[in-house]
Amino acid sequence: MKKTIFDLLNRKGSSPISMLTAYDYPTARTIDQAGVDMILVGDSLGNVLLGYDNTLAVTVEDMIHHGKAVCRGAQEAFVVVDMPFMSYQPSVEDAVRNAGRILKETGCQAVKLEGGAEYADRVRAIVQAGIPVVGHIGLTPQSVNTMGGYKVQGKSLKDARKILEDAKALEEAGAFAITLECMPEALAQLITERAGVLTIGIGAGRYCDGQVLVYQDMLGYTGTKTVKFAKQYADLHGIMLEAFKQYKTECENRSFPGDEHTFAISEEIIEALK
Repeated sequence: MKKTIFDLLNRKGSSPISMLTAYDYPTARTIDQAGVDMILVGDSLGNVLLGYDNTLAVTVEDMIHHGKAVCRGAQEAFVVVDMPFMSYQPSVEDAVRNAGRILKETGCQAVKLEGGAEYADRVRAIVQAGIPVVGHIGLTPQSVNTMGGYKVQGKSLKDARKILEDAKALEEAGAFAITLECMPEALAQLITERAGVLTIGIGAGRYCDGQVLVYQDMLGYTGTKTVKFAKQYADLHGIMLEAFKQYKTECENRSFPGDEHTFAISEEIIEALK
């Protein structure tokens, strides 16, 4: 049975929520079968699938394309789709229109957008249009150029106060959950204790209402160094690399395909064809 916002909100302060990214049908289906509560179709697909240096080149069409596939694979998990760079920043009207497109065309249950108080009017308008919203504060990858890179946020008193204000503004605007990315654990704990909505941490410590990871990071899929906050549960890159090497060798020495991979025909027919 499909999880709802109320199922998730009822778990605040009691039962932590699990969330992973997915960008295609088979991955979403597997995550769903594992019982993970939420799936994020993140604009991180720009980095981990499309080979971009950051998320800025990802389009609404990209998110819809991958969001559709994920929603077909998720029977029970609650699916959230990211709003990409410049799909909501220009105006409230752009934000509502693009959020509506994403929800209608993918079949997801909510959208997520980055930014705090400066985008509270977008969040409010999207929610008033009947579209659930997840906020995202702390490290916001779409602002990588203004932040000067991927750095821990909220370490100074001024920055920590700004993040607290952003969380309050997003909650007041109607977001039902807020992603807290790459910030000190104690700050994320304080936000979680004060907020009446869910907090979903990524690099924000143990005390959030839930956790989210990019699935390629937790599976060691990219073959690159994993970020500090992502625990690697498997070495999928290593497994795949060895399998590809073995396949190459067997093609070259003709041990693949073997008898079990081929189809037979009677010798009489072959003789008749000669």
